[in-house]
Amino acid sequence: MEKSKVSKSGIPFLHFGNGEPLVLIHGLGEEKGGWENQYELADQYELIIPDLGGHGSCNKSDGISIQNFAADVIELLKELGIESAHIAGFSMGGVVAQEIYRHAPDLCRSLLLISTFHVCPKILRKKIYKSKKAKFEKLLSTGGQGEYAAKLALYSWREENINNFTKSFQPKPHIFLSSLKACLNVDNTSLLPTVSVPTLIIGGQYDSILPVHLQLWIHKLIPHSEFTILRNTGHITKLEAKERFNYLVRNFLNRHKLVI
Repeated sequence: MEKSKVSKSGIPFLHFGNGEPLVLIHGLGEEKGGWENQYELADQYELIIPDLGGHGSCNKSDGISIQNFAADVIELLKELGIESAHIAGFSMGGVVAQEIYRHAPDLCRSLLLISTFHVCPKILRKKIYKSKKAKFEKLLSTGGQGEYAAKLALYSWREENINNFTKSFQPKPHIFLSSLKACLNVDNTSLLPTVSVPTLIIGGQYDSILPVHLQLWIHKLIPHSEFTILRNTGHITKLEAKERFNYLVRNFLNRHKLVI
């Protein structure tokens, strides 16, 4: 098990492996251990895997926003002396990756946007947050969010998948709701056409949280991006199809290594 470090600004992170830097940014309610199935990439890449503000073992609970999540990752990379890295983000982490590109495009060697989105239409915002807020609060307060979220996020409800998901999905009620609200205010429609680095977009065929048409939309907005749908998976592609997922990531990164 890799040991966690803590940055000067209070961000816990894993840092191991050899090769070009690859940042892995977790999703809403997750923590850095949600990337456990991708630790094997350390044989080719220097992995940097942070806990976002308020998530996992990060005690920062003020200023929960996509902008601050991105700023923390940027500051961490500067502290580590990393001038550019491949930036991969899952779900909410994909939105954070987009925000990193907005503020520090030179820091991004490539983008990997996984089961994510770039905008939340008002009608969806109302449906997800306002109508579901009470249910979210009840589940979070009673500790019943794990299995509920697993069955919502996974295509296969095998016990192994549910256990692996709930192990890294440990949301804190206030942080979860604040982060969710921050996600619903995102609109990167004008940002994506300006993305000029290699970009891989991955979606899950049966994603009921962020359906693949949202990732297709991102693909159409980012020039020369690549888009792949992983069959027979739900929202958590990195868990349900880890072999195919890791192969896709390796293939993409190997094709876009820095040429010296």
